[in-house]
Formats: sequence, structure tokens, C-alpha cells
Amino acid sequence: MSLPAASLEGWSPDIGPDVSLAEVVELAFDYRGNVTVTRRDGTALTGYLFNRVAGGAAPFVELIDEAGDGPIRVAYAEIATVRFTGKDTAAGNSWKAWMERREREKAGGAGSSGGN
Repeated sequence: MSLPAASLEGWSPDIGPDVSLAEVVELAFDYRGNVTVTRRDGTALTGYLFNRVAGGAAPFVELIDEAGDGPIRVAYAEIATVRFTGKDTAAGNSWKAWMERREREKAGGAGSSGGN
């Protein structure tokens, strides 16, 4: 799977042999911005994807739309693609970056005895 280098913001994946719907849904679940779910019938729903159930007989995602309405459930079987259309509010603030910075501070003898 080929991902954008810095952020998923603006990414419009082509679901197919190189990128599965399940992979894109997982990335959308972790994304801290709005996504646009385009259904197979051509309709689109933009909002925050806050839940997904990938297993079972009827996998689905749930979104809160831009107006704050929801949850809105969309079955995987109805989804043509998921585009990363909203601003990535976590760009540059990943957990990995935070942990690396924390380890550097510890290694540098930051002299602070924080309560962590």
C-alpha cells in the first residue's frame, strides 16, 4: 500500500488490489479529521469516522456528519471509497513523535521528576 509521506490529508485512495477497503477504513478510523465516504450509488457523506466494526456478517462504519448529526451507520458493502478530505488536526503530532521526544528528554537528563 502506498501512503502519502507526511499526512493522509487530501488522500483519495483507489480501492482495489493495492489498497483494500479494510485498510483504508482503519486509516480513516485513526485519522483526526473529517473523511468523505462515497457510496457505491455515488452519494457521499462527510464527517468524522469514529467507529468501525470490520468483523461479523455485516461490517460497518459510523460517522458524525459535519452538522453534528449521527451516528450514521454505513455498511462496508455500500462503500466505494473513503477520501481524507478534512484538515488533519494531528499532523506532526503523532504518538510515535511524542514518545521519541519524551525518550530524548529522559536521556538528556531533564532533571525533572514528573509524576508519570
